Parts: sequence; structure tokens; C-alpha cells
Amino acid sequence: MADKLKLAAAVLLLTAGIAGFYLLAEQPMILRVLCVLAGAAAGIAVAWFTEPGQRFFIFSQESWAEAKKVAWPARKETMQTTGAVFAFVLVMAVMLWIADKTLEWMFYDLILGWK
Repeated sequence: MADKLKLAAAVLLLTAGIAGFYLLAEQPMILRVLCVLAGAAAGIAVAWFTEPGQRFFIFSQESWAEAKKVAWPARKETMQTTGAVFAFVLVMAVMLWIADKTLEWMFYDLILGWK
């Protein structure tokens, strides 16, 4: 129950920061942005002390560690893969255009005689 109240308070703090952005419409933009950032920081700080917040923090640490283990492709491999994708898309676009024009010719010219 306490975690739910803390999470509700965190959402209210974030909402207050966003509302402050709009309520301070006549103020300089830096003050308005700082209001949103302060609301977000306060909401995150309150959510940090909840059990779901602690689970999320542990999850994010584990995700970061897993991302470091990934064997990311080299620039050359990335460019080759991107080129292959673009070539495939181009070939498929041409094939679909040919199929579309063939069907258009068959239906409109041969069957219906509209052109």
C-alpha cells in the first residue's frame, strides 16, 4: 500500500511539473523547462524508494550489462547489410510495380476495354 501511495505521489509530482510549464506561460522558457525537470526529478526520486522502482533499477543495470556483452557489427558489415536491405526493397518495389501495371493492363484494357 505504501508503494502505491509513493508511486501516486511520484506521478503527481511529474504532473505538477508539467502543469507548471503551462501555468508559467508568461515566464521565460528556461524557468518553464526547469519546472518540468524539477517535477520529473522529484517524481523519479520518490519512485526510487518504492519496491517497483528498485526492481526497475536492478533491471536497468542488468540490461546495461547484457548490452555490453553483445557483439556489435563492424561499420563495414553494417553498411553491407543496409545495402542489401535497400537493394531488396528496390527489387521488390520494381516487381510490385510491374505486377500492378500488368494487372491494370489486363483488367482495364483487355477485360473492360476502358482505355
